[in-house]
Formats: sequence, C-alpha cells, structure tokens
Amino acid sequence: MKYSKILLICVIFAFAACSKGGGDTPTPVPPVVITPEADIAFKIEIDGKEIDYAAIFASIGATQVINVNVISTPFPKDGVTIDVAVKKVLDNSVVSTDSKAGTTAATNALTISNLVSGVECSGTVTVTSKTLDPASKTYKSLVRTFRIGRK
Repeated sequence: MKYSKILLICVIFAFAACSKGGGDTPTPVPPVVITPEADIAFKIEIDGKEIDYAAIFASIGATQVINVNVISTPFPKDGVTIDVAVKKVLDNSVVSTDSKAGTTAATNALTISNLVSGVECSGTVTVTSKTLDPASKTYKSLVRTFRIGRK
C-alpha cells in the first residue's frame, strides 16, 4: 500500500510537470504592406494655358517653348524623366527632340525647334518615373500627344 501511494504521488507530479502553460507565446509578425507608387499625371501648357490636345496649335516662330507640368500626387521621390519628340505628320521624320532626366521640378520648360511654315507636326511627350513601383516592379509612365504647326 505504501508503494502504491508513492507511485500515485509520482504519477501526479509527472502529469503536473507536462502541463501546458507558463511558456512565452510568439509575437505575431505583421504582414508587409506594399504601397504602390501613384500614377503619373501631367499637362502640357503653352503661354500659361493647357493646350487642346485635339486641335493644332499654331506656333508663331520656328521655336516653341512648352511647359510640362507634372501633377502626380505624391511626386515620385526619385524624380521623372521627360522626353519630347516632334515629327512631321506627312512622312514621320523627326523635326525636334528635347528631354530632361531626373527632374524633381513640377514645371519643366522644354523647347521644340525647327518648325517649318505650313507643315503639320505631331508632338509626343513621355513622362516616366525614376522610382521603381514596388507593386508592379516597373517604372510608371504616361504619354500625351498633340499637334503643332508653324503659321
């Protein structure tokens, strides 16, 4: 009987030693949130007014300054690259090109040159972010076209 009491006490202590509890619970790791970069937005202005993208802008001289106003919110942290290419509508030959690389300015003046009287041209402005979008793993970009001709 004495041995059975000692055995019963040992079994109780063995079960108590194997109980759950008292251990540290691991801290949950919060999920990684990927915030995509804002889409590129811009407008093209001449003489302080946004151009009509459907109409032909009549330039007075062989050279025309355009302002590319980047209105992306927020502005890409590494800046943008702006490329302007102007080609003749008739034969698609290049008339003029200009660019700004890595600019962080909202308003950017670029110059179109070599416009010839009576020749309709098509201008293409491409604004590309220099910040890699973490969601799509690409550099966001937007292209706008307009028409221009010298009087």
